[in-house]
Amino acid sequence: MAPEPDPAPALDMPRGGPRAARWDRLFETDKEEYIDRPDSPAACRRALRGLDRFQRLTLGYRTCARLTAAAFGPAPEPRVLELGAGCGRLSYGILRRHPTALVTASDVNPRVVEALRAGPLGRHPRAGCAVLDATAIDAPADAYDVAVMAMSLHHLPPAGVAALLREGTRVARTLLLVDGWRHPLCLGAVPLMFLTGGPAQAHDGVISLRKVYGAAAVRALAGMCGAPVRVDTRFALPGYLVATATRAPHAPPAVAPAAAPAAGPSPARARRPRPRLRTRK
Repeated sequence: MAPEPDPAPALDMPRGGPRAARWDRLFETDKEEYIDRPDSPAACRRALRGLDRFQRLTLGYRTCARLTAAAFGPAPEPRVLELGAGCGRLSYGILRRHPTALVTASDVNPRVVEALRAGPLGRHPRAGCAVLDATAIDAPADAYDVAVMAMSLHHLPPAGVAALLREGTRVARTLLLVDGWRHPLCLGAVPLMFLTGGPAQAHDGVISLRKVYGAAAVRALAGMCGAPVRVDTRFALPGYLVATATRAPHAPPAVAPAAAPAAGPSPARARRPRPRLRTRK
């Protein structure tokens, strides 16, 4: 078994990438959002409700469902795993948009999964709900066509992102990551966040936009994840980072060249000794 990769280099990765500018490093923050703090349950609920309204208003769920469909392509019965499903609206949107898709909505929080099972996803014949850690997915290799994580990547530390890239590409043919685009201009969306969720949502929105990963960081962490992962990144409207990760094909083992023959004539063509002529006396 191959040794686990050393997470030390990833721990120091700036969220803007290994060569992030000084302003980008100053823009970064290590503050926690309300939804990551167990000591503020009331603010957490308000922030989650506001986030749900914001995503519906900006068509975020629809955009992520469309990107997921593009990732699994023409598969007749695509198997989709959503990581960090939260309220489950993305999984339900994929089921409604694609009548043959088989979707598993997962989250690391057992209470979230209990709520998913008690809702529409728990009653859907093509849906399943599971407690899964996105950095250590309890599933066999190639169990899914697409694994998708939407708007949650920034909640993971750099070492967690590296583990997600390794695990997600192991259990799925394609790993799709969608999160906010890293740029100060994206803070212009904060007033809308305030309208949809009040101060709690605005608080979490500012922190999220300062913690999202840049494209260079995602590509660099893919190189540190300990697996042959290839990542393609791009910008998508209105302000998303879209990263598509796949396992790079393994090169066939090199065939050692045949050893060169030893120098000198071959046995078949070796010169035979000439017979000595006998002279008559």
